[in-house]
Amino acid sequence: MAGREAEPERPPSGREMTTGVDNEMQAPAAEALYDSIGVGYAPLRRPDGRLARALREAIGAATSIVNVGAGAGSYEPPDCAVVALEPSATMIRQRPAAAGPAVRGVAEALPLADDCVDAALAVFTIHHWADVTSGLNELTRVARRRVVLLTMDPRLLEQHWVVAEYAPEIRQTHVASFPSIAWLLGALPGARAVEWEVPADCSDLFMAALWARPEAYLDPAIRSATSAWHQLPAPIARRAVERLGADLEAGRWDARHANLRRTSTLDVGVRIVIAELTATDDRRDRVPRR
Repeated sequence: MAGREAEPERPPSGREMTTGVDNEMQAPAAEALYDSIGVGYAPLRRPDGRLARALREAIGAATSIVNVGAGAGSYEPPDCAVVALEPSATMIRQRPAAAGPAVRGVAEALPLADDCVDAALAVFTIHHWADVTSGLNELTRVARRRVVLLTMDPRLLEQHWVVAEYAPEIRQTHVASFPSIAWLLGALPGARAVEWEVPADCSDLFMAALWARPEAYLDPAIRSATSAWHQLPAPIARRAVERLGADLEAGRWDARHANLRRTSTLDVGVRIVIAELTATDDRRDRVPRR
């Protein structure tokens, strides 16, 4: 009599992956940055469908992922079992009701077992990590197949007109916190970087996305949803915004950059870094120090 054909292994749900994890015990000791600036974040940082598709393509055939620095749940693929890791209670409270479970914690100490998910995803978060090397080592430890990072190329970010012309101090704060793409490609196994040109009407209002909408920088609510402005001393941020407002009113900004208002997409430095993992990789402490 023929034996029964084995059923394919069912991927664990997000809730199963976090069984036994104490959310409060995994919260960082210090108040997370986004506990103070994350209020009202979700309505202004709405995921852009075009970027969501690019990230889903980068994740590939994965059916289970951990989203590290998950925030309010942007860009989590609905067709995957997702466990979200986020240090900020303020951000977790803004997650949609249908989103996967969220665990409070930090990238440098993921409360997950080795090789427990197909892929690890980190969207606009590595510049907030206290120790990028440790965080990347943790991502390669828990993921079986792939690590996907959405980050910025600091060489291009520092050339953004809002930085170069109005707030050059951002170079020493926000820009300097991003690892170089060359370092990431050298640090992660089988890594490649994919350029993503930002549409002029991008719905995710991160700082660099407003390259064709200078008036948006005058809106304090929009600035409050971007960490770059919070990292500047208030007088410096105020001076930059006042200068921009004056230049817009006098037509000086358009005299220099009117072509941007007629441009549909622009490379402002957004990169999707994809690292391919293999069963033979030594997953522990394999990422070199910066």
